[in-house]
Amino acid sequence: MKWYGKTYLYVLLVILYLPIFFLMLYSFNSAGNMIHFEKFTLEHYETLFANKRLLQVVFNTIAVALIAAAISTIIGLFGALALYHIRQQMLKVSLLTLNNVLMVSSDVVIGASFLIMFTAIGHYTGFSLGFTSVLISHIAFCIPIVVIVILPKLYEMNHSIINAGRDLGATEWQLFTKILIPQLMPGIIGGFFMALTYSLDDFTVSFFVTGNGFSVLSVEVYSMARRGVSMEINAISTLLFVVIMIGLIGYQLIQRQQRKQQLKRRGVAQ
Repeated sequence: MKWYGKTYLYVLLVILYLPIFFLMLYSFNSAGNMIHFEKFTLEHYETLFANKRLLQVVFNTIAVALIAAAISTIIGLFGALALYHIRQQMLKVSLLTLNNVLMVSSDVVIGASFLIMFTAIGHYTGFSLGFTSVLISHIAFCIPIVVIVILPKLYEMNHSIINAGRDLGATEWQLFTKILIPQLMPGIIGGFFMALTYSLDDFTVSFFVTGNGFSVLSVEVYSMARRGVSMEINAISTLLFVVIMIGLIGYQLIQRQQRKQQLKRRGVAQ
């Protein structure tokens, strides 16, 4: 890479990460504001962990994200398999287009649509907004993401392996669990983490479908910011950033270790 390419990359990284590091630095500010730094303190983190409501909101957010990502990954996997095996081209294109609607539509439109739907259902059944409405909404907009991630892996897969397994007498369930799933595992894991990220990051849809007594972190932070900038926001943002970075570093280390093991196996095989 040329020097100007590296310079552009470094400047871009500074522009992207400087506001985050600025926020993290002031989470340790004893002055309680982001105007001037007085001295180092952990007071805001102590206040954060003493705030039971905020900790409950964090738990709600993680629970919704994990459950939504898991369910949407399972549904998205079978959806991708169904789309792949459809032979009629017009039907396949139509279903792919419908799958992509939730990805290209405005979040405001999606959130308002779910709100209207849940309100209409609640009018006849007594259903109220809360955990269930948020979970259903997150599953709905995560499924298309999983489908888009897994579907290319199906087209890249070596189908001779499946035919060989079928010729050797494997049942359809054995083909699915012993051959197909391992081949698609990178796409499945990628789809799960993409869905998890989208769920954790979502604000607009969650804002429409959360009810009284239930909230997720993005909506709660927005409500706190409207009342005035609190250093608890900085503290919780810092913790989330650190946890995500640790997770990414751990994932990269695992991937590197797996690549080393694969290279060793190939060397032994040769």
